[in-house]
Amino acid sequence: MTESAPTALRIGYVPGVTVAKWARVWAERFPDVPLDVIAVPQAQQHEALAQGRVDMCFVRLPIEREGLHAIPLYHEVAVAVVPKDHPIGLFDEVSLADLDGERMQDASDLDAVGGTVELVAAVGGAAVMPQSLARLHHRRDLIYRPLTDVDPTQIALSWPIEDAVELAEEFIGVVRGRTARSSRTTGERDRRGRQDSGTRAEGGAAQRARGRGESGAKPAARRGGAAKPGRAGKAGGPRKRRGR
Repeated sequence: MTESAPTALRIGYVPGVTVAKWARVWAERFPDVPLDVIAVPQAQQHEALAQGRVDMCFVRLPIEREGLHAIPLYHEVAVAVVPKDHPIGLFDEVSLADLDGERMQDASDLDAVGGTVELVAAVGGAAVMPQSLARLHHRRDLIYRPLTDVDPTQIALSWPIEDAVELAEEFIGVVRGRTARSSRTTGERDRRGRQDSGTRAEGGAAQRARGRGESGAKPAARRGGAAKPGRAGKAGGPRKRRGR
């Protein structure tokens, strides 16, 4: 990271991401460093970082990772958006098979998903999109239900490897929920830990070298086995009908 402190930290976010809670914590913790929150179109998330328009950005994976760090944060469930009187409204969650025969509206352009939602309201049919975008463009005449057989999308925090600003670690701490005390000392503690590890490694090597010089033999290597990780079971269950 560079040593120059920015006059403001520029944080980008793609549609559907809510930054308000982290912005509040930042304002309390670093009142002298403004946080500029900048909306970034989904299609421009990589360019915004590569061109330096933002210092860090909440992106929707996948993203081209060359030259970027990315910390996965949370998953977004995919949902089906349909008119309010649609039969899937009787259930808590549904599958794509429940939409057989429906006119599917294209929601692949996440920057234009608001228009897709309006289209469903105007002419019917259904659209599939991340839940955060369905909430963002919610209408009283539409409902949405989670889909059990569509992969979720993932939100990550990304920033350039080479041009990372000094306060990037502090913002990562805010996003990850570190306390104010741990956030202030994290970077220094990590650096000190790396230095201490190097010192211990050099000291150990010197001690082993002296031991070989005095005894003329290398100590026997210790043998041990690593525990095998356990298997995690898969959770699953039948679709639930909504209560009346």
